[in-house]
Amino acid sequence: MPAEPPVFRLHEGQLPLLISMPHDGTAIPARLRDEFRDSARGVPDTDWHIATLYEFAAALGASLLVPGYSRYVVDLNRPADGSALYPGRVETGLCPLVTFAGEPLYRPGREPDADELARRRNDYWQPYHTALRDELARLRAAHPQVLLWEAHSIRSEVPMLFEGRLPDLNLGTADGASCAPAVRQALVDCLHKQSAYSWVVDGRFKGGYITRHYGQPIRGIHAVQLEVAQLTYMDEQTFRYDARRAGRLRGLLERQLQAALAALTCKE
Repeated sequence: MPAEPPVFRLHEGQLPLLISMPHDGTAIPARLRDEFRDSARGVPDTDWHIATLYEFAAALGASLLVPGYSRYVVDLNRPADGSALYPGRVETGLCPLVTFAGEPLYRPGREPDADELARRRNDYWQPYHTALRDELARLRAAHPQVLLWEAHSIRSEVPMLFEGRLPDLNLGTADGASCAPAVRQALVDCLHKQSAYSWVVDGRFKGGYITRHYGQPIRGIHAVQLEVAQLTYMDEQTFRYDARRAGRLRGLLERQLQAALAALTCKE
């Protein structure tokens, strides 16, 4: 039996920048595999290849935090108590029971009970958030201002979650609460200067739990979430990474990161 992956991987950089990728993980623990339906074991709702898309950032000096386990095990971008991020809208919870297509994840009667939910919070959710908190503290001790970049992706059409086709780039700042106005404006300006991708700010995706909880501009921590439509860098049907598409998108991602960091420097 193959070894279980680590709960997370952390690359420590020197820039005031941490890129968190909470939905990049694909593993399901061996002890849980029989609980899931066969169709769920392929973890189709993964933020596919996000770590590959952002691997350039390590060379720039960014810190990178990547989980090992699927959001089907526990969603790292949800509050530990499972409370809703978007009250009144359909969304998946801390330990999802259905896919984005509304199909059950578990075999009949095998859904996690309260003890299992607590175990997953302890074994997977808490270690990731401890690492995230500690890395932000390390960077904040070295820099007056720090940027937390929440890197996400999703299929361009998910009828259960939103109508029609999602814009290519979906920037979330919790309606401006999770970062300084200068950081938000620098990112908006960067998006205005390009014409290859459609985009929106604080639309359907305003930033999940991590963006809202850790983004505290008054304490020098600025958080933004970028939800990218997967067709901009991969084939959504086969989940195959498309190096040509990804290369074009990477250029814009790097410009966005640099613009946000420059805005941070202006605040020092």
